Amino acid sequence: MSDLIGAFEEYLSVNKALSTQTIGFYIHDLQQLQEELDKPLLSLDTLDILSFLALFENKRTLNRKLSSINSFFHFCHKQSFGENHITIPMAKIPQGLPKYQSFEEIMSGIKNIDRSKIIGLRDYALILFLYASGCRVSEALAIERSDISNGWLTIRFSKGEKQRVVPIAPIALEALEVYIQAQGIRSSHIWLNYKGNPLSRISAYKIVKKYLGVSPHVLRHSFASALIIGGADLRVVQDLLGHSSLLTTQIYTHIQKENLAQTINDYHPLRKKRNK
Repeated sequence: MSDLIGAFEEYLSVNKALSTQTIGFYIHDLQQLQEELDKPLLSLDTLDILSFLALFENKRTLNRKLSSINSFFHFCHKQSFGENHITIPMAKIPQGLPKYQSFEEIMSGIKNIDRSKIIGLRDYALILFLYASGCRVSEALAIERSDISNGWLTIRFSKGEKQRVVPIAPIALEALEVYIQAQGIRSSHIWLNYKGNPLSRISAYKIVKKYLGVSPHVLRHSFASALIIGGADLRVVQDLLGHSSLLTTQIYTHIQKENLAQTINDYHPLRKKRNK
């Protein structure tokens, strides 16, 4: 069975071009499935898998497990490794409004950073960089100095290994340059800890949480929300975020509608008169 999982792992890497982290999740889910049911994977039927999925109350976790399982059995069916072609529908997740912060909230939070020290310069530059680029934190931490040129950022480490190029606001580039100059360490990586080693995701999370009270991913939402509210085309935002499907980007149209409704409530004379 380990050979089968190994073949599936190679398929995800070569044929699907998934990131190393995503592949790791898939393999872990399959190993967990096998250990929990204590049966060979190819002997499982739909009822076996449903009994396993019943262990997970969180629908997002459940859907991630299900994505791994469905992909595995689809692979086995295509390769004629097994007779069962198991496909279980994903659980429906209510679509909520993405959490985001305004420009004013972000700038207010980072004004308290002590930039007299290198660590402070790094934290200030990192937060501005995440907000200016819309990067996933994993993408930002993997970026090397050569990936930034003439105000443009090349992201080579995105989901599915798809490359994209985004412009970076001058204020973020200036903060980044000040940090790099003060750092004085010759490293291909930009974001380093106090030991001079590449910054970890946990450390990046703690930095953003400390000054803004949110996770780094909220800065990605904030980037997209600012563009949508400002009137940017949805497909342009899709390209900047690196979404493979426009459906993923459409969650931000809720923010646009909310902003339009608020504008009418604030400025339309009939609304203002009714509210008196």
